[in-house]
Amino acid sequence: MTTDLSDFIHGLPKAELHVHIEGTFEPALMFAIARRNGISLDYPSVQALQDAYRFNNLQEFLDIYYIGANVLIHEEDFYDLTMAYLRRCKEQTVVHTEIFFDPQTHTDRGIAFDTVIRGIQRALEDGKGKWGITSRLILCFLRHLSEEAAFQTLEQARPYREWICGVGLDSSELGHPPSKFERVFKQAEEEGYLLMAHAGEEGPSAYIREALDILGVVRIDHGNRCLDDEALIQELVERQIPLTLCPLSNLELKVVQNLSDHPVKRMLDQGLLATIHSDDPAYFGGYMHENYLRTAESVGLSRQDICQLAVNSFRASFLDDSNKEMWIDRVKTYCADSG
Repeated sequence: MTTDLSDFIHGLPKAELHVHIEGTFEPALMFAIARRNGISLDYPSVQALQDAYRFNNLQEFLDIYYIGANVLIHEEDFYDLTMAYLRRCKEQTVVHTEIFFDPQTHTDRGIAFDTVIRGIQRALEDGKGKWGITSRLILCFLRHLSEEAAFQTLEQARPYREWICGVGLDSSELGHPPSKFERVFKQAEEEGYLLMAHAGEEGPSAYIREALDILGVVRIDHGNRCLDDEALIQELVERQIPLTLCPLSNLELKVVQNLSDHPVKRMLDQGLLATIHSDDPAYFGGYMHENYLRTAESVGLSRQDICQLAVNSFRASFLDDSNKEMWIDRVKTYCADSG
């Protein structure tokens, strides 16, 4: 049955809405770019680096994530990183992707904002030209840094406004509530950006409430902890606020102890607009296909559930209405024909 289910998921059109481009940095590519840039990594081999990808919490992951990001220096590095991810999208029938990037991770070590975004954007354009993959780019503020630093990043982004559809909030959640960034999100909204924030991954359900009420977000990234608050669940259902869940990430970072404990099935059953994504797939053991397949097997998702997740991924996307409906129709046709 696994093979049949795997084939079914492989052919299913999917949209990825929660992926950090720096988190798609596979060890082999990291070593190749490090060699090209004359940088020595603290690991003797690709396998040794891969073996280091064992995390007990979000912070342990972030520590090694920033080490990897340090080898990205030139526009070509960001281009190669993004193209490698888009190649995976093509292989896994991900037809639309909305990619987070963390400019502060790079500008704080002296890499120009221009270098980062031009490399990524050029790859996104080439990915659309070669494979028809559509995309949106989302700038994330690092929440462990100050709001003032976020304002500076928003200013740096201004010349590239046409390439960036929205702003998000990521990095270490605990101790850095969404309300810390109230003013910069208000400024971003005034400038026409779509708003979203990581909330309720390791942080409490109150962080989700802050993201909605104080930041005014239209999408919650993660959102697992919403299930702790019945009134919040009801509001999320009524407003159809998307939740971009990342099951393999949750497993690796111990948000859930076993994948069978993941709440995505309960969320679907309660009418929440739940979706599945890969987060930082190079570090967490899988891209979209692996997240769909392993989650389906572990929590007992039916094919109808899987089709609903794919429909939800397009419904929750920032595609225009006509393209949303086109892809939703294609998902439903695929599911009917594969039934």
